[in-house]
Amino acid sequence: MARRWSFYKNLLPILLLIGIECNDMGLLTLFKAATNKGMSNHVFVAYAYAIATIVLIPAPFISKRSRVVPPLSFIILSKIVLLGIIGSSSQILGYAGISYSSPTLASSIGNLVPAFTFLLAVFFRMEKIDVKSRTSQAKVMGSIISIAGAFVLTFYKGPSISNNSHTKITSLPLLQQPINIPRAVDTNWVLAGILLTADYLLFSIWYILQVDVLKDYPDELSMLFFYNVTSTIISTIVGSILEPNASAWKIRLDISLVSILCSGLLGKFLSNAIYAWVMHIKGPVFVTAFKPLSIVISVAMGVMFLGDTLYIGSIIGATIISIGLYTVLWGKSKEEAEEDVIGSLESLTSENVPFLHSYNTSYSEKKTDTN
Repeated sequence: MARRWSFYKNLLPILLLIGIECNDMGLLTLFKAATNKGMSNHVFVAYAYAIATIVLIPAPFISKRSRVVPPLSFIILSKIVLLGIIGSSSQILGYAGISYSSPTLASSIGNLVPAFTFLLAVFFRMEKIDVKSRTSQAKVMGSIISIAGAFVLTFYKGPSISNNSHTKITSLPLLQQPINIPRAVDTNWVLAGILLTADYLLFSIWYILQVDVLKDYPDELSMLFFYNVTSTIISTIVGSILEPNASAWKIRLDISLVSILCSGLLGKFLSNAIYAWVMHIKGPVFVTAFKPLSIVISVAMGVMFLGDTLYIGSIIGATIISIGLYTVLWGKSKEEAEEDVIGSLESLTSENVPFLHSYNTSYSEKKTDTN
């Protein structure tokens, strides 16, 4: 039985996830620009969560009127609170790491997310691994290929294909000359790497737990509301401890305000809502398979908007990532098709059982009457 193609379930999640990766890279760039102006990353996280919480206030009331959802039990609410603790901790660590480094380093280390998520999904039996199955082989190999391609793009340049140096600001070529980096900068980048790795490990756990919550409470927007409430409280408490200076909490009408508003509306609200919806229908491995695209998007944005030079390593890395991503998507689609066939066969079997039972019963009754 062939699986029926659906724009809603097959193509729309792919388009949305690619758009979200572009959105996230833009938000990271805005955040870095705001921190360069003196904004505290702890203040940023608290205010961004607060904005998302305010926007989502009507969500629980709208959901109850539009569809039937299970009651919010203490166990479900506890899981959402735990989700908020993990998510806010991930964001605090991640933005602290970016403030010490750059969005490019964040997107590079973010390539570990598919591996972390895949291993956790297998451990919690959300993903089935059969060494002899082509779908399992495709998912594993596709994930490895995508991660390898992302690291090729990050660490290998090769000869340049296009030179856009004439479009850059005249002071930028000085940055490309060999310079002696102070030891403090090296220390900051090592610290940033540790913080970002911890961030993405928590991020993978956040994906897995969110799928578990949505199974019991399939209301994405209401879940996000309670999640953001928890995250706002936690990030505000942490921010108050680590940033006790009251003047740091005063937001100027500049790039800082723009960054907070965009992160709250487009990140904490829109991106997380799309992640929740796609994970509900596709699972966490499908969502994180798109993470290696962030480094491709970072390079593309640099070439198009900043006049960066395009290198052959970028083309090779992007090609490898595309092959790996296609392999994962092919494996997931084949797996879903097999599950549909199995489900159809089971439903047909269950429908035929009552018929066979009634046939056997009537036959036995006739045989008794005859005797």
